[in-house]
Amino acid sequence: MFLRNGLEPWHLLIVAVVLILLFGSKKLPDTARALGKSLRILRSETRALKDESDAPRP
Repeated sequence: MFLRNGLEPWHLLIVAVVLILLFGSKKLPDTARALGKSLRILRSETRALKDESDAPRP
């Protein structure tokens, strides 16, 4: 019953507070930027692998 309704807004607030306490408010923008860049790279690589597997084989 704990996660029956998924994430509530207060869950996200708790996660944000914990992140601020762990990393400090000065490092969070850099960390978020690095995470976004990593996700873009991962997404482009998975898209390339999918396109490669969809290509007809000779």
